[in-house]
Amino acid sequence: MLQRLLALILFLPFLGYAEGKVVVSEVSGVINPIIARYIENTIARAEKEKAELLIIQIDTPGGLVTSTHEITKSLLNCKIPVATYISPKGARAASAGVFICLASDIIAMASSTHIGAAHPVGLGQEIGKDASKKITNDLVAEIKGIAKEKGRNIEWAEKAVRESVAITEEEAINLKIADIIANDLDELLEKLEGRVVKKNAMEIVLHTKGKEIVKWKMSFREGFLHALAEPNIAYVFLMLGIYGLIYEFSSPGIGLGAVMGSICLILAFFGLSNLSINLAGLFLIVLGFILLIAEIKAQSHGILTIGGAVALTLGSFMLIDSSSAPAVAISKSVILSMVITTIAIFFLLISLGIFSQFRKVKTGKEGMIGEIGIVKGNRLVFVDGEIWQARCYSEIEEGERVEVIGVDGLVLLVKKFTNEAFSSNTSL
Repeated sequence: MLQRLLALILFLPFLGYAEGKVVVSEVSGVINPIIARYIENTIARAEKEKAELLIIQIDTPGGLVTSTHEITKSLLNCKIPVATYISPKGARAASAGVFICLASDIIAMASSTHIGAAHPVGLGQEIGKDASKKITNDLVAEIKGIAKEKGRNIEWAEKAVRESVAITEEEAINLKIADIIANDLDELLEKLEGRVVKKNAMEIVLHTKGKEIVKWKMSFREGFLHALAEPNIAYVFLMLGIYGLIYEFSSPGIGLGAVMGSICLILAFFGLSNLSINLAGLFLIVLGFILLIAEIKAQSHGILTIGGAVALTLGSFMLIDSSSAPAVAISKSVILSMVITTIAIFFLLISLGIFSQFRKVKTGKEGMIGEIGIVKGNRLVFVDGEIWQARCYSEIEEGERVEVIGVDGLVLLVKKFTNEAFSSNTSL
């Protein structure tokens, strides 16, 4: 209890109390469960603190259908006026962003922005015809209901889902989708002054001109979790985690590979849990690594390597379930980069393993063969810094150079060394 009170005292000056003020919350990137919880918490807090208006500044390519449903429910049941503001210039509200905007009371757009393209699409694999029709019809029914509730253009809303139409800010005004074009928050608040918003059979007149703006941003924790839920980052962490474990299993003891690999895998699974993964894709990725490791252990003349590369590539493209995550995809360039890098690493390891088989042995009895020594006395030779007993089947004299041709227990088998190229500067 004391810790919570201390935290409240320390951070209260930075939170910004919102009573009678305009709250601005920024949403960018993929719509996922982290964003859904953030918006829900923002709406609940704005209601509790009796904010004059909540503005959600949005720039998104879309996201998960389930997360979009949660956000639109919160917006439709919000007790205070909510405006979505597609900003800054060049921003978009695509796919899930269309539903979020239509569910708000006011839609504002900056210049050079656009809204639309809400049709579900497959990622890495095509959605089946029946499944696609079912998903599309469900989304059409939802968006038509939202548009009717908020007095928007129902016909265009349906086309946004069925035909993936997208429109600019001026077209959105003409089609009665957007309400205001404003290039910054101050201009937006001026244009919202005196506007009437209907909430729960009541009419609320907005008084926004000159009102203080309070910006609520994601906490460090929310921002970190949102970054992990980005599909490219989750995929990279997954690959790095597998690399770490492979490195650890290839060397004895518990070390850096196990620690870092485990951390990366946990972060990857958290990120993937906020998406909708295809288990077949995950299993193919694991199979691909198993085949590549098997190539190192048992040479198959490239068959296992090819199979591992194919499994790894297919698994990476199938990792995200397209039917439930229509606007989320792992970048093709990221997938190809990771796959090519993985194959290159394993190819290097395989090459080093092959070359090592043809390399001269440097240790043990085999390592003595071919060494050059000098005769130091009766049946004694000086080789590699040590005095050894020697046996030679020809006459040798003290000071002569000899070459080791075999080892019999602790006795070296030698012969006279006749290579004139032997360097006189060789240290013995």
